[in-house]
Amino acid sequence: MRQRQVYVETYGCQMNVADSEVVLSILTSAGYQKTDSLASADVVFVNTCAVRDNAEVRIYGRLGDFKHFKKENPGMVIGVLGCMAERLRKDLMESESYVDLVVGPDEYRRLPELIEGAIEGEKGIAVKLSRVENYDDIIPLRTDGISAWVSVMRGCDKFCTFCVVPFTRGRERSRSLQGVVHEVEHLSQQGFKEVTLLGQNVNSYHDGTHDFADLMAAVARADRTMRVRFTTSHPQDMSEKLIRTIAENDNICKFIHLPVQSGSDRILRLMNRTYDRAHYLSLVNKIKTMIPEASLSTDFIAGFPTETAGDHAMTMDIIREVEYDGAFTFRYSPRENTKAWLMGDDVPEEVKLERLNEIIGLQREISFAKNQQEVGRTVDVLVEGESKKSPNDYCGRTDTNKTVVFPKEDARVGEYVNVGIARANSATLFGTMVSSFSDASPESFSLEVRE
Repeated sequence: MRQRQVYVETYGCQMNVADSEVVLSILTSAGYQKTDSLASADVVFVNTCAVRDNAEVRIYGRLGDFKHFKKENPGMVIGVLGCMAERLRKDLMESESYVDLVVGPDEYRRLPELIEGAIEGEKGIAVKLSRVENYDDIIPLRTDGISAWVSVMRGCDKFCTFCVVPFTRGRERSRSLQGVVHEVEHLSQQGFKEVTLLGQNVNSYHDGTHDFADLMAAVARADRTMRVRFTTSHPQDMSEKLIRTIAENDNICKFIHLPVQSGSDRILRLMNRTYDRAHYLSLVNKIKTMIPEASLSTDFIAGFPTETAGDHAMTMDIIREVEYDGAFTFRYSPRENTKAWLMGDDVPEEVKLERLNEIIGLQREISFAKNQQEVGRTVDVLVEGESKKSPNDYCGRTDTNKTVVFPKEDARVGEYVNVGIARANSATLFGTMVSSFSDASPESFSLEVRE
């Protein structure tokens, strides 16, 4: 008998990527088979994001494409998973009549029974949020043998006024330290070279006994040849203990994503970010003092309600003061049910765009200048795959999360190699391979870049 084929399309953050791997693990254990062909699928899921409005617009457009396939195959089950499912469950069922299932991020264990019901003609909605579900016992289904996302906690308790995550993913709950370490050990046995620990606010992790610094140290010990990263952190929970742990473990990457969102204390209070500019800058100073080689990235929101030209100027000032290696930048997008929604959206779109472009322009200048400092150095690179722009080149990342492109030569995907940097732009380093360290651990050559 032919196995039913399941197709999953993922949008949004890395957390959604990790969730899709959990979904596929649950379904393959129930007898389904993963397919990359939408046309041959019996079950089609889109795993959604609700953080920004344009993400939801894209999902509705994609669901329209799925409608065509359902006409060709009326027995096809179409479902919406994730944050958008929880937030817009009623609208999805009413406006998109060909959607059979709407399943929130805490109900994935029920998917096999919900699919069976849909096959029998029963539409299903399962969006209840949980205070305990963390899928700690499920090993996600992964196909890439180089880098893996490992979810260590779910939900968020911070309630930033612009964010829907606490409403779509529920409150914080952490996996056990041993459960995470066991998963990393399993990945190591499968040949993975890098893991990224994930959470909406990953450094607030606590399993009742161990904090996030304890978890990072334990994961680093699990395989000293495996690089360890983490995202996303909140400045309030970036402890000195965690910074010290990063500094003391050579295979914990010296890259920290520390979202600031705004340089204005007034706007930070309106965002309920629970720190001020001075506290944030003191954290940056600790990181740069304890980990001089560390690279920093951040998030900015342009045009938050009531943001003035003065507030924007303070954001530009903090970019100059910190000198980030990179930044994710967004125009403010009002989300229903958040406190910021009630503040109105009084900054005109053209002003938002102007301020956003100023942030991007300044950050690009700083990123370019920082990358020029890498020219002439030899950097350690994990080869991740072929360059998107040239079949003759490989692409990889440094310990500090800088993208490096270099000729393939004798390198192989999954190897550590030394690359001498010849030139750079604001986003990428370019060079030539010096030597290969396929059997070496990251710490065995971690000082090369600092010479």
